Amino acid sequence: MLGDYRGRIVVLNFWSAECPHAERTDHAIVACLPQWGKEVALLTVACNSNEPDEMVASVARQRGLPIVLRDADQSVVKRYEALTTPHIFVLDRQGILRYRGAVDDVSFRKREASRSYLQEAVEALLKGRLPEIEETLPFGCAIVRYP
Repeated sequence: MLGDYRGRIVVLNFWSAECPHAERTDHAIVACLPQWGKEVALLTVACNSNEPDEMVASVARQRGLPIVLRDADQSVVKRYEALTTPHIFVLDRQGILRYRGAVDDVSFRKREASRSYLQEAVEALLKGRLPEIEETLPFGCAIVRYP
């Protein structure tokens, strides 16, 4: 699947239809897509075991997410060791992981974003550079896992 995107920058967005942090960041991510163009692919991974397919599809449509993949067995969550929704992973054009963590610098103590780690990482890669920051702690809702 990821091999289909070789030559493009890929943003993996571990996502939940119910998480308010995912909703907040969806708007910011979708707003960046036109400026990034076809060089960047956003792959949203619906990873919570308790969210029905119908809910996932409906919320994804409402938020304008282009591709939402179901990780029904949570194998992708395990492979990437995703912890929260959202949890972002940015791969370069060769498929090498170049950034993972939070979308921005919002936290429990800081409610307004002043820095977009995702945007910085993608824009660095678009310019042929490595991101200044390679990893941050993700911030969001815990991924609902199988018992």
